[in-house]
Amino acid sequence: MKAKLLRDILVYYRDLGITEIYHRPSIPMSEEKTPPALFETGLPGLAPAGDTLEQIRADLGECTRCRLHEGRTKIVFGSGDPRSRLVFVGEGPGEDEDLQGLPFVGRAGQLLTAMIENTAKKEGIPLSRSDVYICNVVKCRPPQNRTPAPDEMETCGQFLFRQLTAIRPKAICALGSTATKALLGTKEGVTKLRGTWLKWRDIPVMVTYHPSYLLRAYNQSAKREAWEDLKTLFHFVYD
Repeated sequence: MKAKLLRDILVYYRDLGITEIYHRPSIPMSEEKTPPALFETGLPGLAPAGDTLEQIRADLGECTRCRLHEGRTKIVFGSGDPRSRLVFVGEGPGEDEDLQGLPFVGRAGQLLTAMIENTAKKEGIPLSRSDVYICNVVKCRPPQNRTPAPDEMETCGQFLFRQLTAIRPKAICALGSTATKALLGTKEGVTKLRGTWLKWRDIPVMVTYHPSYLLRAYNQSAKREAWEDLKTLFHFVYD
């Protein structure tokens, strides 16, 4: 387990372009005043200083880090205002997204756009979809739109976390259970967590239903709850 963790960390740093790490030679404990640091200059941060979305996309490249690349048409990195005060995070691309290379452009995406713009209009907030940033936990479409596997989420998660760190929004909206698990590391369901403020690092997170869930005819009551979640979210971010 420790060996795998160390390997994952080193692969992560390699992907960031870090090719050399200096390790201080070991000193006998009897000669040492204080415990040795792991690295002479300390471990690099989770994101490079001055990180940008352009740099993150360049580092992602034509990714082959996990099995999801095998069936993709296009990488779906994210879209919207890179200086947005609000970021929506979904699960992963569907068929339409895979073809166009843009997140949330299918039926669920059309509903998300309507949810954002109609809610904002009713609340008197000048906001359109292009004013927010939208991305997913994984950047390649899972086969048959299945839920991403834990290792796929972990591999792609480094780029999601760098996106969020680079944007530094005032709030994040987690759409559905996969985004919620990726951001918060919880096993609690959306129904229990929605409508309350949580945190990713020090950024407030609002959990709500994924638009694809709201498209199902038997989930009409959830639509009202999602609307209330967005009202709370928008007033927090834009008031």
